[in-house]
Amino acid sequence: MRCALAIRRRNSFSPILAFIFFSFFFYSLVALGEGTHSWEQSSFGDLSKGTAKEVAIRSTGGLELSPVFKPLATTPSTYIWAIAADSGGNVYAAAGAPARIYRITPDGKSSAIFQPQELKVQALVLDKNGVIYAATNPDGKVYRIVPPAAAGDSNAPSAWHASVFFDPGTKYIWDLALDASGNVYVATGDHGEVFRVTPSGDHSVFFKSDEAHIRVLTFDHQGNLIAGSDGSGLIYRISPKGEAFVLYSALKKEITALAVDDKGSIFAAGTGEKQAATASFPVISTTTAVTPLPAVNAGQTPIVQATPVAGPAIIHFPSLAEKGNSEIYEIEPDGLPSRIWASHDEIVYALAFDSQGRLLAGTGNQGRIFAIAGENDYADLLQAGASQVVAFAKGANGGLYAATSNLGKVYLLGASPSAEGSYESDVFDAHNFSRWGRVQFRGKGNVEIFVRSGNVDNPDRNWSDWQRLDLQKGTDASAPSARFIQWKAELHAGSPAPQLDSVIVNYLPKNVPPNFDDVSVQPGMRYQSMPKPPEASGSNNAQPHFDAQPQPIHDSSSIGVRWAVHDDNGDQMVYSLYYRGDDERRWLLLKDGINDKFYSFDASLLPDGGYTIKVVASDAPSHSPNEGLTAQRESARFEVDTTPPLIEGLNASLANNQLHIQFRASDSFSNIKRAEYSVDASDWQYIEPANQLSDSRRESYDFQAALPPQSGLMQKNEKAAASGQEHVVVVRVYDHFDNLSSAKFVLGAK
Repeated sequence: MRCALAIRRRNSFSPILAFIFFSFFFYSLVALGEGTHSWEQSSFGDLSKGTAKEVAIRSTGGLELSPVFKPLATTPSTYIWAIAADSGGNVYAAAGAPARIYRITPDGKSSAIFQPQELKVQALVLDKNGVIYAATNPDGKVYRIVPPAAAGDSNAPSAWHASVFFDPGTKYIWDLALDASGNVYVATGDHGEVFRVTPSGDHSVFFKSDEAHIRVLTFDHQGNLIAGSDGSGLIYRISPKGEAFVLYSALKKEITALAVDDKGSIFAAGTGEKQAATASFPVISTTTAVTPLPAVNAGQTPIVQATPVAGPAIIHFPSLAEKGNSEIYEIEPDGLPSRIWASHDEIVYALAFDSQGRLLAGTGNQGRIFAIAGENDYADLLQAGASQVVAFAKGANGGLYAATSNLGKVYLLGASPSAEGSYESDVFDAHNFSRWGRVQFRGKGNVEIFVRSGNVDNPDRNWSDWQRLDLQKGTDASAPSARFIQWKAELHAGSPAPQLDSVIVNYLPKNVPPNFDDVSVQPGMRYQSMPKPPEASGSNNAQPHFDAQPQPIHDSSSIGVRWAVHDDNGDQMVYSLYYRGDDERRWLLLKDGINDKFYSFDASLLPDGGYTIKVVASDAPSHSPNEGLTAQRESARFEVDTTPPLIEGLNASLANNQLHIQFRASDSFSNIKRAEYSVDASDWQYIEPANQLSDSRRESYDFQAALPPQSGLMQKNEKAAASGQEHVVVVRVYDHFDNLSSAKFVLGAK
């Protein structure tokens, strides 16, 4: 989504609201794969993905014709920084790379009337006599450029006379403004000064800020100078006497454009991040301490220095290649500020008003113009054939001139809508070969809808031709069955004005069987189901796209089965489990009607032996009877052994104070893993089988073991005691699956 409006007030997001939001989001992911599907496009976010030509996209969703937008001239310069127009419809463009002022006639003929030595002409204004005041950068000056006396020579560059009007001696000159008396106001950088220069050339520092740069200037209806800074994003109101007042400290660090509407509201565009936020909503006007300073020239207006409530200045200028991040603020006549528009993708370079009173914002770096009618009400109006829309100027008959950079062009934005426009949607991927059904259209006026389809994601690679739909009859899409589809709308001017609110394409994917990725069996593991939320109303027990993972628990008496499977139709699935032993031919049902992708069962249900599990997946819950499809996948072979080993022939004898112990161990299925013994409850001791290898289901043990040491009074006659007392010999044996068996022998028992 290119733009997202911000609200006027920020409210806390309560945990209850968070829970409600999460629940809604969770159930929005539920896959209802069965039956007919639909693809709807109506929202700004959806429609912004398509390609519009002379069609505007409304923030509330839908399409309408955009104003006439015609190229007037393309200049040799890469950048245009400012434009102005005279009463005859001639446009004057301040440009850079190379630095020029171009005069463009109403029929689009252009000529360079000023070619300074500096790198660029940054700003210009035009007085009522046709005299141009132009500022150059960097280390530039303000030039006065007088038109030729003879109208017939007006296109000849030599006929215009240029002279230095004012040299502020600063690094940057950012903007110029002209008041009703012909005084020129010069916004500069490095020292944050605004100079006032009279028609006769007398000048003074009219205002000095503690910001490094004053970036933009305009006038309100009372003749106050409105200035925007870079550093703390301050918007000043400066009276004709030079008395300054900070109207607002914006959330952004740099003010890039200003405009004042008919009712006196001030609109400002800001960009760039501050080191720390200095404003929030709602905000009351911030006052500024004003201190008079000596004037530069005797008799001129005193200099005023403003000390705003803000942080240190951070020098930053919006680069024409910078990632977008802009906001637009409205300061009402009573001083109340609010943020009415914001974008994470666009930088606002220019503001103006169209004939309907809508605020227009020229942006980069996609060369777009947005029309903002009010809070939460805007339109992505059009896209110029350049990277940035940087300036506006009033044209004839309610139109506007718009200037762009990369490339340096001038366009005429008309007051009336285009005669026709077109819009191509983005390509929709149904993910499966699909049959296209009826297309539903909501709108009014003269609108035509076309569709085409194909089996590759690029429509230029042998798709079907565009097919026009009869919207009155509500016919099917008439596009060949395929995986991808696209629709196009053509809007034609008329009464009522054409408007498209939504388009819905219905389709039926061809059913394909589920597809297994893996089946795994884990003896000694039990899977614990996670708690499930209550079923969504009308969900038909549908499964979420993202399956909750079970909690694995080690349990020697259980066998756990897990599987990974997906269905390209997004169908709901049900599973059945079967098992088959080694050398058996018939699969036996273990469990059916499983909704989860895991199952655990008691290992003792299966006799000792080798087995294979088969999982069968069916999409029958999403289809009519007998129309569901199945897929199956077998696991790797696994073994089950729940029977402990058998111990036989345990015997012990005593000779020379040594025990001679013998026994045999056997298991019906798996190898003997290890054996241990203990005498008279001493610690367990590991023993090797007679052949020293535990690699068989039958093992024999024959070994000598020392008697454990006696303690206390028994040690006084240890030898005599050993010959006459009882000794308890215990052995235990583990098979390969850690099934345990034990036996004991009592030596010397009577």
